[in-house]
Amino acid sequence: MEKRHKIFIGISLPEDVKNELVKRQERLKEKLAYLYNEGFSDDLIKWMPKENLHITLEFLGFLTDEEIASTCVAVKEIAQNCDSFSVNLSKISFGPQPRQGFDGQAGEFKENEAPKLIWVSGQKSKELTNLKNDLQELLLESVKFSPDQKEFSPHITLAKIKEWQFKTINIDERPEIDQNLDLLFTAETIEVMESVSKKGGVRYEILETCELKI
Repeated sequence: MEKRHKIFIGISLPEDVKNELVKRQERLKEKLAYLYNEGFSDDLIKWMPKENLHITLEFLGFLTDEEIASTCVAVKEIAQNCDSFSVNLSKISFGPQPRQGFDGQAGEFKENEAPKLIWVSGQKSKELTNLKNDLQELLLESVKFSPDQKEFSPHITLAKIKEWQFKTINIDERPEIDQNLDLLFTAETIEVMESVSKKGGVRYEILETCELKI
């Protein structure tokens, strides 16, 4: 059986942005440390390592070497016709909002609903939406995958949460982690990346870096 690789298209973050997000992670770790004294397991919240911080544009699934080669060609073609653009990271919060069970007016999760992630959300932009649409259109010509049809909102995963444990915390007693951010950076490249399981956890490795027009 031909080996397949878990592939996605992403935007890497500048080193200064990663450093700032790691500082925010450390503060959140201190704030949430009390949960482990209340009987929760050590893996209730699994923090993302600095080198894995990124924005996912499109998840392609498990691809063959041939499909990866076609993906790199397609992504490079898109990048050559796309201007670099600004990304504004604006908030840290739990996420995503469940499709059901979230009271938007009250701004809280209803009973038995729990977040899956702690993430950084960014502002939507025409540039990001157009880039994602162009990638989907061209990649579908050579790779079989299920495009994400939801309206695209950029986000960066800071941590993954064990939902079944978090659900046991009464809604009114769940920690408040929301923080406003104002981190602005210029996306100058997009990357073809592979999710690789290694000793110590999953690592995201860049297979191809494609430069946008400056």
